Amino acid sequence: MDNNNFIKNTLDEIPTPNANAKQIIGLVKNNGRVRGYKLSDERFVSKEEAVRMAKQGEIRGVGIAHRGETEYLKSIPDSSESNNLSSLPSFSAKI
Repeated sequence: MDNNNFIKNTLDEIPTPNANAKQIIGLVKNNGRVRGYKLSDERFVSKEEAVRMAKQGEIRGVGIAHRGETEYLKSIPDSSESNNLSSLPSFSAKI
């Protein structure tokens, strides 16, 4: 199994994005932990709101994973590392 298939298998769900789906362009962090995301429409959303939006096809390029009872977003592997969530810039925002 190649590495991309292995990573995709760690996702619980890979939603199909809508035609007007937004992209995550930044992370909102507090004490080093991701608390939310900045979207391509310049809006800031919480982690929980982003998971809901992704499930409804409103965010592209991410899948849903879980740790314990908590769901979170992960990048869908592709040939570019620049769009991985961990490679995105961090922003300060109240969400």
